[in-house]
Amino acid sequence: MNEDATMFALSAIAHRSRLAIFKALAAAGPRGLSAGEISGQLKIVPSSLSFHLKEMSRAALLSARREGTYIYYSAEEEVMAEVIDFLIDNCLAEGMPRRPE
Repeated sequence: MNEDATMFALSAIAHRSRLAIFKALAAAGPRGLSAGEISGQLKIVPSSLSFHLKEMSRAALLSARREGTYIYYSAEEEVMAEVIDFLIDNCLAEGMPRRPE
């Protein structure tokens, strides 16, 4: 992951609601959650949720799939792992242990 993509992902998740969304989606696993489920679980009004989901999608932090009339969102945990690896490789002291594969 290059520096620009990393900065974009970090800025996209550097918001209380977006971090909560990512945590909820990560906990939901690959099935993900519909926008309605996210809204209900986190008490985020649909208009705000739509904005946050769009920002996170642009940063590749989540993926979306349509099932009938619903859109289900899933966390892109591998992208977050790449952000973490970038920070370890470029921002921490040499010799810091990497996360296990």
